[in-house]
Amino acid sequence: MNSTRRGDIIVRALWSIPLSAVLLCGLAWAEALTLNQSPAQPSEWGYRPAEGVVSPTDPPSFSWRPADGLTWEIECARAQDPHESVYRASGIEFSVHCPPQVFGPGQYTWRYRGRDRAGRYTNWSQSRSFTIAPDAAKMPLPRRAELLARIPTTHPRLFLRPENLPRLRALAQGEMKAEYEALVRQCDRILADPPPTAEPPKYPPEMERKSEEWRVMWWGNRTYTIKALDSAATLAFTRLLGGQEKYGHEAKRILLECAKWDPKGSTGYRYNDEAGMPYNYYFARTYSFVNDLLSEDEKQICRDLMKIRGDEMYNHLHPRHLWRPYASHSNRAWHFLGEVGIAFLGEVEGAEDWVWFATNVFFNVYPVWSDDDGGWHEGTSYWASYLNRFTWWADVMREAMGIDVYRKPFFSNVGYYAMYLMPPGKVGGGFGDLTARRTAAQNRQLMTVLATQAQNPHWQWYVEQVGGPDSAGGYIGFVRGLLPAVQPEAPDDLPTSRLFAGTGQAYLNTDLTDAAESVQVVFKSSPFGTQSHGYEANNSFLLWAYGQRLLIRSGYRDIYGSDHHQNWMWSTRSTNCITVNGRGQRKHTATAQGQITAFETTPTIDVVVGNAGDAYEPEAGVELFKRAMLFVKPDLIVVYDRLRTSEPSTFEYWLHAINEFDVGGANHIHVKNGDVGCAISMHCRSPLAFEQTNEYDPNPRPRITLREWHLTARTTQKAKDMEFITVYRPYRTAEGYMGTSGFQAIPGGYLFTASSATGQLTALLPTDDTTTMESGDLRTTGAIQLKLDRPGHEPQILTVAERVSGGRGQMQ
Repeated sequence: MNSTRRGDIIVRALWSIPLSAVLLCGLAWAEALTLNQSPAQPSEWGYRPAEGVVSPTDPPSFSWRPADGLTWEIECARAQDPHESVYRASGIEFSVHCPPQVFGPGQYTWRYRGRDRAGRYTNWSQSRSFTIAPDAAKMPLPRRAELLARIPTTHPRLFLRPENLPRLRALAQGEMKAEYEALVRQCDRILADPPPTAEPPKYPPEMERKSEEWRVMWWGNRTYTIKALDSAATLAFTRLLGGQEKYGHEAKRILLECAKWDPKGSTGYRYNDEAGMPYNYYFARTYSFVNDLLSEDEKQICRDLMKIRGDEMYNHLHPRHLWRPYASHSNRAWHFLGEVGIAFLGEVEGAEDWVWFATNVFFNVYPVWSDDDGGWHEGTSYWASYLNRFTWWADVMREAMGIDVYRKPFFSNVGYYAMYLMPPGKVGGGFGDLTARRTAAQNRQLMTVLATQAQNPHWQWYVEQVGGPDSAGGYIGFVRGLLPAVQPEAPDDLPTSRLFAGTGQAYLNTDLTDAAESVQVVFKSSPFGTQSHGYEANNSFLLWAYGQRLLIRSGYRDIYGSDHHQNWMWSTRSTNCITVNGRGQRKHTATAQGQITAFETTPTIDVVVGNAGDAYEPEAGVELFKRAMLFVKPDLIVVYDRLRTSEPSTFEYWLHAINEFDVGGANHIHVKNGDVGCAISMHCRSPLAFEQTNEYDPNPRPRITLREWHLTARTTQKAKDMEFITVYRPYRTAEGYMGTSGFQAIPGGYLFTASSATGQLTALLPTDDTTTMESGDLRTTGAIQLKLDRPGHEPQILTVAERVSGGRGQMQ
């Protein structure tokens, strides 16, 4: 049939359709739904699995951009046959989904579309390919009805099931009698001095938010709430084990007194979440533990108020947390909501939704501040605080739903974070809020749980080194029962340094077994940026040596978001980093991203390279900021900085220490802390002007008396390109240090040499990426190359090949 005849037939067919039908068809076409597939922003969870990702879980967890008023359909196919679906699900409520079945190893594609209430579909999304590894952890999420059916219909439901009570009672009189008797003594102390139960006050109208008076009341209401309701939970649980009836009756009294508090008052979740969160989960535990002593009317009182409190949490978290999960407090609130939902399942309207939402968060959007490599963006203090609380939810999920959360790949690596950042004996927990005085021993309780659950002998060794196993005590420790033994094994077979690519941090150590014998460099250039509690500037670093803090990040959080916290600690000026024309990186934002582009570790040399040029305020005009750290273990650290700006600029190199710097001639600096010191030599083609002070800008509140020292080396000549070569030599003061260093400009960059007790270092340091540099047996184009000559050894040559780091790798 020719094209003219075919066109005539089509026209005649169209004319035969009634006009009304044509108009309706046109209207439907005009209202067709178009899927918003715009790229994810740094503050968003992103499309997962992203194109080309290898999923460490089977099935993977899927995530896509949400849209109001739509339910979702997802389709997966094998990559070699994309037209044949291997998995399809529709009517999905959230914009995340974990299938209830495993797929098996192989290559797959996935796509999704939406459906509105009128039954209209959007277009299908673009297809994305992913691979499931042969060793992927099998973690399907049961369907909603099946999941909820696993939860007991009677009480207790949190931490233990009704059918497990006889076993726990037997343990209380047998192998765990000592732990049970400790609970009895705790209950007797509570009875002798019951906690107050009057409702705590709200803030007076004239009180200034974040003032000192506000801080005392804000935190005080939290501790007051915990004392009352955790006491009640302890009493109620101990009575379940066979304790005296008076424990249960006192628990009931405290519960019902606290039930009189205004659910949206001083302990309301939205009014003060630091009081609201513990109220909700401790109340739920007590309710479940003491349930058989409550009358129907008393149960209804509890249900009515927890309906209000649960809805308040749910409405705040749902659905926002599934796509924008980078809110610190929300990352514990979701599993506390899950506890409340389980306690009141089948008794409070909406509890099923709370449980299902919390379970979806775990399977699809957790952990937030990390990656499968086990790092943690917010620092060791928040790592321990948040993961310790998460282990409660892990216990609850195991008992109530039969789900082993520790099968997630994250938990096979998370213990290395503490091991590498805080070797035994270490004081100082790296970057992040509230870490400066943290000790390795404070990691003991969490590491006990992680080592046991992962059956990791290295982590168990760490536990033994920092004080031995700690089961947490109280009813939490009791329900964990007799943890299976793990044989400790020293980390002698591990490299002493490690990169945590997901959080953009590298920990370079000379010794993992004893901080007093180790030199450590901590380096950050993070795809998480400077957001939340991990706010320090990218390409900044910290230096410890032989148990002492030498170069630090400075300041003291007097209260979160205070003038000092925001304008000093969140500023690039507070870190060992570089500002340009007095301007630093964007403060406290996910958009100020860095990237670790190279990492190498050997027994003698470690190298890490970061790129943070895009993290700076636009006004700074920074086009490039690469920082390379070359660590010749244990006594020579070379930091090579390359900067380029859009206009001639001045550059300020910042260093911070506990004690005053001794600034000598020829750019030589010394800093000491106790019996440890560091000699610093700064090489720069521009003359440098030095200033130092022990004042902050601005200072913390008067109750904080801490003062640290801040040194600034400022270039006195403006330039669009600038390089710094800075040599750090940590040493014990009783032993001193040795070595010289120098550089000369050659085509394409610098020839740098330095001697130390370890040997002679020669390095080619490029200033551009295209010129070939040569010196002796070294030759490189655009990449750092170094050679270490040691007596009695073959020369070691290392070329530092930069690459794009893995980062979070999911925000497509």
